[in-house]
Amino acid sequence: MKERIQEDAKKALKERDKERLSALRMLLSELKYVEIEKREELEDEDVVRVVVRQVKKWEEAASEYEKAGRDGQASKERFEATVLKAYLPAQMSEEEVRAIIKQAIEESGASSMKDMGQAMRLIMPKVKGKADGKIVNELVKEALSEKID
Repeated sequence: MKERIQEDAKKALKERDKERLSALRMLLSELKYVEIEKREELEDEDVVRVVVRQVKKWEEAASEYEKAGRDGQASKERFEATVLKAYLPAQMSEEEVRAIIKQAIEESGASSMKDMGQAMRLIMPKVKGKADGKIVNELVKEALSEKID
């Protein structure tokens, strides 16, 4: 996966696509930093984690820029996040996530909000990188609150 990102950066350089090249270079820099920190070559799973973290960072920055009235900078941040989303696995639909949540709740025997951690431990490895953690968290809370009613 890292090689694909490097090839796309070369392609962007040849095509003189400065914005795309900038986003890819920042990602490659972050990947290199993580490799140095871990002192080993990154696996595709690790690369996905870094990409998810960068996308989240850029989307949060974009919303902050919008709040500050800096729409130009916000659109730049959103574009960079969009470039990186191409390297993420296909996102799961809400129905797929709900099915995994239902199965995990049944497996863990979770019946209240106190048991949420048990269910989340079963759910997150299955949806990591394929679904937003905040959305998963909200859906688990919703499922457990329905179970209480």
